[in-house]
Amino acid sequence: MNRIKEVLELKGIKQIWLAEKLGKSYNMVHSYAQNKRQPSLEDLYKIAEILNVEVKDLLIERNTNSNK
Repeated sequence: MNRIKEVLELKGIKQIWLAEKLGKSYNMVHSYAQNKRQPSLEDLYKIAEILNVEVKDLLIERNTNSNK
């Protein structure tokens, strides 16, 4: 899972702008933002660079606690 949509909203950036900077279609970036698809590691690093954030800021930490 990722926080791309949240980070875009916090920075006031539109998905279409990110799609243009990333060289991807709007539909692809929208799929990333909706967590319907996950970007490749390469694209995740590009997104982080474009948005001027750390890669970890784009990720949702998964709870691996087995005592649920």
